[in-house]
Amino acid sequence: MITMKGNGVQKSARLNRLKSEIIEYVASQPQCSAADIVDYLSNERKMRNHGLTTRKVGFFIPRYLSEMIGFTLDNTTGKRLYHLAS
Repeated sequence: MITMKGNGVQKSARLNRLKSEIIEYVASQPQCSAADIVDYLSNERKMRNHGLTTRKVGFFIPRYLSEMIGFTLDNTTGKRLYHLAS
């Protein structure tokens, strides 16, 4: 039986890159939705394998970026609009 050893360097590097890309986008486009973030990652940054859907962004940001990014609820649609936390 083979046991895996290591610290997960590539996994943490991908996570850090994903965090920095989301922070960069939200800083440049305040009041953006989760769909806007996924569109930016997939189409503009060509990060095809990022694994985030619009629903997963709603879980990812509070888990990893709660100190950096906040959200408000849109009154008409009920969607979260993300902005940099102050």
